[in-house]
Amino acid sequence: MSKLLEVPVIDIARFRFGDAEDRRAVAREVDRACTDIGFLIIDGHGVDPRLIERTRAVSREFFDLPEAEKRRVARPGVDVSRGYTGLEDESVARSRDATATQGDLNESLMIGPVDRPDEAYATAPAAGQHFAPNIWPERPAALRPVWTEYYRAMGDLAATIMRIFALALDLDEDYFDDKIDKHISRLRLRNYPAQAQAPKPGQIRAGAHSDYGSLTILCTEDKPGGLQVCNAEGEWVDVPIVPGTFIINIGDLMERWSNDRWVSTLHRVVNPPAGAGGAARRQSIVFFHNPNYDARIECLPNCTREGEAPRYPVTTSGDHLRSMFVTTQNTAG
Repeated sequence: MSKLLEVPVIDIARFRFGDAEDRRAVAREVDRACTDIGFLIIDGHGVDPRLIERTRAVSREFFDLPEAEKRRVARPGVDVSRGYTGLEDESVARSRDATATQGDLNESLMIGPVDRPDEAYATAPAAGQHFAPNIWPERPAALRPVWTEYYRAMGDLAATIMRIFALALDLDEDYFDDKIDKHISRLRLRNYPAQAQAPKPGQIRAGAHSDYGSLTILCTEDKPGGLQVCNAEGEWVDVPIVPGTFIINIGDLMERWSNDRWVSTLHRVVNPPAGAGGAARRQSIVFFHNPNYDARIECLPNCTREGEAPRYPVTTSGDHLRSMFVTTQNTAG
């Protein structure tokens, strides 16, 4: 069977409500997508579209605030993934290429867990900053409750997807349950402003990178200057925007868990055409699902062929994520 070169659409309602054969059929489709291109688009997810619209609207209100007000909730440190990050403050391409210096042409606001686990777990030395308090802006007042609801909805959806992943990897459906029950995921709203002036040479909205955790759930807009993925032929292809769906991709930790059976694909966000004007403003709601900080990331028992060794050293979710957070920040000037 030839490799998928475009991102497929998969209806996961068959997994959520179907019988055992329906569930296996969805898992097979997901396995092929994760093996070939690392991205898929899911329909039948069950998330209320009104919640998505509320999240988008309240986030737009925040990004429309004056720069000085947004900076009041600025990210407090390179290893603390909370708060506001301004235009060009980050270069995600640096996670793959240490020479990448151009800052990305987006701004963002991010939070972490909204439901803190027991105090001993949350404050243990190994927890680091993964349960650092969230930094909420004063305005708009509705942002905190709406984002909290959305974060919980994405956590539930991610748990379902991880069950599909387990079945796709020939594991028990609940294999990952105890590795994500205290997850350290991030909700990040990225605002890509309309570009009033030409970008610097080589500068784009988000440089080529892979995501760091287990999976990403993306809800974005069909606007000029969008998401592209690098397929198995080395070609950059646009990810289609299908109304009512989410874009899913696996991250580096899932690639490591599967011993490269699945691919954490390079992707980027390109600039809009020159002269696109205000129509090119774009917002992405991104949920980066990350396992518990102490989850051991090591080759899954059935992801090596006979005589083959694991390709990666054992790490933990928390250690890997912290190193990536620090690497990508622009700290000069």
